[in-house]
Amino acid sequence: MERDQSIDPEAKRRPATVTEIKAMSHPLRMRIIRLCGDRELTNKQLADRLGVDPGTALYHVRLLVEAGFLEPVAARTGESGALEKPYRSTGRSWWLSVGVDEVDATEGLAPVDAFQQELAEAGPGSIATYARFALHLSEEDVAELDRRIVAVIDAFVETDAERAHLPLHGGLFVVHRSPE
Repeated sequence: MERDQSIDPEAKRRPATVTEIKAMSHPLRMRIIRLCGDRELTNKQLADRLGVDPGTALYHVRLLVEAGFLEPVAARTGESGALEKPYRSTGRSWWLSVGVDEVDATEGLAPVDAFQQELAEAGPGSIATYARFALHLSEEDVAELDRRIVAVIDAFVETDAERAHLPLHGGLFVVHRSPE
């Protein structure tokens, strides 16, 4: 049975491959994908922005290119006159379905860790809005809440190019089981 894309966000997604899951399993790679989604950046620019060695940044960039999350763009001449090789995000990572059970959380959760790092970098004054909640939910209720929230986010993602001139905002939607 085909899913209705207007009411089921998962209908727009395809399952992530093992290579894609591995590529998204590190917070630094999650941050690189997001940074290159906003503008084309070189390995050196990424290393400087993220406070890592250029070799470390290049390692992660290569994994992201191999997984199809980044693509090289035309080389350009940098400020120093040297040839630069920038990368941009393909946008592909958003449209993948990755089940929570498919992610190895022994080292932490890359999207949560990346979000915490980005929020720390931006500072508490950067928070535009938040909602903290505690709800009693069945598994079906959790799935419905997720479906509704993701549908709203998808609608904004699909039209984001129309708002590219506005300030960039990041966010994270997580529902967790509270400790007993």
